[in-house]
Amino acid sequence: MRVLLQAHLDTEKTNEVIRSGRMPQVLQEIVGAFKPEASYFTATGGVRTWFVVFDMQDSSQMPPLTEPLFEQFGAEVDYTPVMNADDLQKGLSQLK
Repeated sequence: MRVLLQAHLDTEKTNEVIRSGRMPQVLQEIVGAFKPEASYFTATGGVRTWFVVFDMQDSSQMPPLTEPLFEQFGAEVDYTPVMNADDLQKGLSQLK
């Protein structure tokens, strides 16, 4: 299932990772685990925010994907199922 993960990164914890010089390595490891279709970084509500669209094969993937975000960045995380245009068309074709 295609999923959108939205992670709001804690400023102080993220600042620590940046100051330590570990940010590129930490992000590479986390992004690698998601194997994302798309990945975007921005600020929302005044905090660093990361949007990741990826294919979740099973809900058991949530702990190993999410824990590094909690541990490294003190993130607040939301998962939302999403569709692309092809998925929407497929779903609409099933309506009567």
